[in-house]
Amino acid sequence: MSCFKHQGLFAVVAAGCLLALPVLAQGQARDVERVQRYVERLSTLRAEFRQQVLDGTGSIREEAQGTLMLQKPGRFRWEYRSPSEQLLVSDGSTVWLYDVDLDQVTIRDVGQSLSTTPAMLLSGQGSVGEAFTVSDGGQAEGIDWVHLTPKLDETDFREIRLGFRGRELERMELVDRLGQTTRIQFLDVERNPKLPPDSFTFVPPPGVDVVGSVAPR
Repeated sequence: MSCFKHQGLFAVVAAGCLLALPVLAQGQARDVERVQRYVERLSTLRAEFRQQVLDGTGSIREEAQGTLMLQKPGRFRWEYRSPSEQLLVSDGSTVWLYDVDLDQVTIRDVGQSLSTTPAMLLSGQGSVGEAFTVSDGGQAEGIDWVHLTPKLDETDFREIRLGFRGRELERMELVDRLGQTTRIQFLDVERNPKLPPDSFTFVPPPGVDVVGSVAPR
């Protein structure tokens, strides 16, 4: 799995956590109120994104851009257009990872793919309050930040940062256990648009190499 796919998967994990945030207790601190208000009114989302992967010294190692679509509960579509075409799709139970350059599709069960991270929230298990410590991240460059730190050690990342400008989610940052940071900027955000019904299903193109499978349901 390439760096883009790996980091894109973490981004999906965080997006899934966003969609699950309404289950937070009403008595949660004020620093999560903005997030609660945002996601409580969110059923679908469509946006352009720009992504950077930085190493532990802050140097940019990778850059990418594409389109993101989300739909409750647990459905997502991350479509990378550059520097290479890659597609990550989930219908809430199955994840398809299509690498156009490699002509390969990897198929996994959501639980199998993401069970070692808070991505379990994508399948409707657990709660953000149980999985994360949530804190105020302060303000920088006009963006208000909220920090989510995993309570469990068995995760591949150590922090998620959500950045809001006004009422809109504009940034997401993920820091992994090796100190590598993935920065995602959301552009042209549409909240609750009507999305095509086939956005969250995927059929491997004829002739591609298919790796993995899911259990019959």
